[in-house]
Amino acid sequence: MIVDVHSHFWQYPRDFSDSFREQAKRARAGVEVDLTVHHEDYQRTSIPGVRTVVFGGKAKLSGVWVDDRTIADYVAQHPQHYIGFLSVDPTQDGWERELRDGHESLGLRGIKLLPMYAGFRPDDERLDPLWKYAAKHRLPVLLHTGTTFVAQAPIECTLPRHVDAAAIRHPDVTMILAHLSHPYEGECVVTIRKHPNLYADISALHYRPFQLYQSLMLVQEYGVWDKVLFGTDYPFTTVNATIDGLHKLNAMLDGTALPRLDTAKIEAMIYRDTLPLLGLS
Repeated sequence: MIVDVHSHFWQYPRDFSDSFREQAKRARAGVEVDLTVHHEDYQRTSIPGVRTVVFGGKAKLSGVWVDDRTIADYVAQHPQHYIGFLSVDPTQDGWERELRDGHESLGLRGIKLLPMYAGFRPDDERLDPLWKYAAKHRLPVLLHTGTTFVAQAPIECTLPRHVDAAAIRHPDVTMILAHLSHPYEGECVVTIRKHPNLYADISALHYRPFQLYQSLMLVQEYGVWDKVLFGTDYPFTTVNATIDGLHKLNAMLDGTALPRLDTAKIEAMIYRDTLPLLGLS
């Protein structure tokens, strides 16, 4: 079974500011992504039987705000396919109540954070109640790390070194660094290597194939294939396109002496039994 640990649901354009929608045109070079999300489209572009982690996102600074009930209702419509995560923006009043409500009232099973988009660092002491709550209730936390197209989102907040600091203080929390923290993949790899409960996903990377090749070569050389999870970032790309992109990486190297990625490790990543790792069995 394939587990996609990184997909989105929202009401587009309702859940976004005009500024976010305009800036999103820069998300993929040469491609204007349709941010509309449909269950039928996701399934059509996926291998049958995929289990999918789905979330919205909250970041007042960048102009995205998806109510957790939107996610809970979507999951309730398709419970055999989706596992819902709640979101909070710790810069906004009431976020601790939203954390409790999303988990205890809506039944969402993990947490999605957007540090760069909301303008906070993961090691900010304001988040200590979140990490303690996640540890107590065994909720995995997926954080956006890496680049963005949003001008007002501070790069300083996205660096994996800040997740390292949070993991040192809260070692029992399972954390996933999204997008291999591109273009800070080296920092991501050494961070997930040192913490038993830290992982990274490869979502939204296959359409920059040479960068992904170099990133996964870092994964291979540091010996952390077991810490890397499959994800898409739908609707920015799809399950089938991501798998196809992964399978084509070594083909770029034909006629060169560059080292090859271990194809068995790639297949193991695609089909990894991720849910037990995250406590979501």
